[in-house]
Amino acid sequence: MGLIHFLIQHRAEVVALTTQHLLLVLLGTGAGVLTGVPIGILLTRRPGARKPVLAVANIFQTIPSLALFGFLIPLLGSYGIGRVPAIIALFIYSLLPILQNTSTGISGVDPAVREAAVGMGLTDWQLLTMVEFPLALPVIIAGIRVATVISVGTATIAAAIGAGGLGTFIFRGLRMNDNQLILAGAVPAALMALAADVGLGWLERSLGPSRSQKGVKVFKWVPALVLIVVLLIGVVIWNRHDGLQPNGRVVIGSKDFTEQVILGELLSQQIERYTGLAVERRFELGGDLCHRALVAGEIDAYVEYSGTAFTAILKHPPLADAREVENQVRREYAERFNLVWLPSLGFNDTFAILIRADDARRWNVRTLSDAAKVSSQWRAGFGQDFMSRPDGFAGFAKTYHLNFNGPPREMDLSLTYRALADHQVDLIAGNSTDGRIDQLHLVQLHDDRHYFPPYEAAPVVREETLNRYPRVRTALEILAGKISDADMRRLNLAVDEKHRDPRDVVKEFLSSLSTSH
Repeated sequence: MGLIHFLIQHRAEVVALTTQHLLLVLLGTGAGVLTGVPIGILLTRRPGARKPVLAVANIFQTIPSLALFGFLIPLLGSYGIGRVPAIIALFIYSLLPILQNTSTGISGVDPAVREAAVGMGLTDWQLLTMVEFPLALPVIIAGIRVATVISVGTATIAAAIGAGGLGTFIFRGLRMNDNQLILAGAVPAALMALAADVGLGWLERSLGPSRSQKGVKVFKWVPALVLIVVLLIGVVIWNRHDGLQPNGRVVIGSKDFTEQVILGELLSQQIERYTGLAVERRFELGGDLCHRALVAGEIDAYVEYSGTAFTAILKHPPLADAREVENQVRREYAERFNLVWLPSLGFNDTFAILIRADDARRWNVRTLSDAAKVSSQWRAGFGQDFMSRPDGFAGFAKTYHLNFNGPPREMDLSLTYRALADHQVDLIAGNSTDGRIDQLHLVQLHDDRHYFPPYEAAPVVREETLNRYPRVRTALEILAGKISDADMRRLNLAVDEKHRDPRDVVKEFLSSLSTSH
């Protein structure tokens, strides 16, 4: 009942995300059909090419979806984030079953039937359209059926690159440890896959060999289908490229964790309140997609952390001097990217090395140097970001001479808190402003060797945007120094543990700022 209540209460967002998901599947699989079926037919006329073509399609099929998205992002340039790479990925994944079933279905037509058709004087085109294609159509539809079901599942991953869809609920639920949110994305996606399977299964049966004349009619629909899919793809690309930043609108981005969604909403509401501009929200972008999108002009602003900018983006070794880090980041962002680094919001979200409170008392551990003495008896678990960053695990373990009981378990950041609380690991790297630290009775160990650089949170804005809308700078600078570490923890806790809508949490916070002045 809780899930049904959630779906009803958030029906507008559910409908929007379901529509996005369906559009991704239709465009990706539709492009696969319009490409795979003709190539599959061609392979029946060029048998020598069948094995190498299917081998290439099979190789693409084995590439993990997130890896494929990663390959596409730099190749597509300004189109590398959002729906376009998602559609291309779904197109690639749909090719193998469509190619395979098309070539198998047509090649499997009874040779006696084919010989009889040729004996009646049919041309190769007539043989294909009047005999082979109608008889092979059920097998071809079966391939499309498999491709569609695969696309529905794969499209959920596309939320990680800002393509929207029902995966947005799933990722959000994992981050917030909210099974209801996970189900809100998973159940409609499963129903969509089931509907596609049943619907195409019915079509497959209705176009059986005894109804071959229907297959001829379906073949005649192909030009119209090509035109429709091309138009749909054109609309998506047009909106993707030109629709993001029309006159009087700015686009705010965020990374894919709770604090970033809150901060993205904070910038959005602040701009709306003080400038009257329309704001489009492009939240929950994974990895370094926010920076890439900002540089490419796909978003206008987001909140970044000084230490992250200094090490992960500018590729400098970690530096403990907060003022020097901020000055250098501000200067290099302006010179290299034409981006403006605005004053800090007031809090420092550094990496928090966390253990359970009872372990801290048991082992008398207060600092990371203390932890090094007992680390051989502990299991560690870290987010993928921490494992890969230059200011992450490798340098951290070397600085403190840490030697854990086995290799660290690598998982999504939001899951590390659950793993620590459930005694699946004994030490994690969280965020110092995460409200779950107090909620789960965790202890943050002191970085006594000052390994981690400062991570002051600050808005980063395209210079072109500030020149076009000077009021945006004024609006965002009002927030300078207004959020303390404790404030950020409370905001994160309200969303993560109390499951409140970030929009409502931010609205209340901004109202409290207004009444206090």
